[in-house]
Amino acid sequence: MVSRSGLLKYYKRVCCSKRFGLFGACVVFLIYSYHVSAGVDYYSVANNAAIMYDAPSTKSGKLFVAGANLPVEAIVNVEGWSKVRDSSGNLAWIEQSALSTKRFVVVIVPLADIYQSANESSEIVFQAQENVVMEWLDSDTPGWVRLRHRDGQAGHVRSNQVWGA
Repeated sequence: MVSRSGLLKYYKRVCCSKRFGLFGACVVFLIYSYHVSAGVDYYSVANNAAIMYDAPSTKSGKLFVAGANLPVEAIVNVEGWSKVRDSSGNLAWIEQSALSTKRFVVVIVPLADIYQSANESSEIVFQAQENVVMEWLDSDTPGWVRLRHRDGQAGHVRSNQVWGA
């Protein structure tokens, strides 16, 4: 099997000649980005503090520090780094070793009602304010997310009231 770097070198040599110009460069980008794992995957920040960078290198600019359990959406993964998006839409790079597959969601409405079951006529177990992070348990019922607060209370919330599900 050909490595990603070997494939990229081949495409650069063939497609980026003067004959192909900008079009060739675009083709290289599209083909290379296909071979890099891309998709919509949710993760959370594993460490108490993880540095978010503006490029996939520890020598690049530091944008901010993310706290533990912050849910992020991986946009692209490249050689030990992930470009991620947070609930505000901010994009940054983070080392993959600082990510966890344990999923969390964040409340994106001023006050979210958490129900006992995935039905608005069921009892409200508790309410959560905007920006509260909770553990994602599952999304088995369409339009609903089952979650757990760090204090142990669990329930269901409408999926449009949280981000990261």
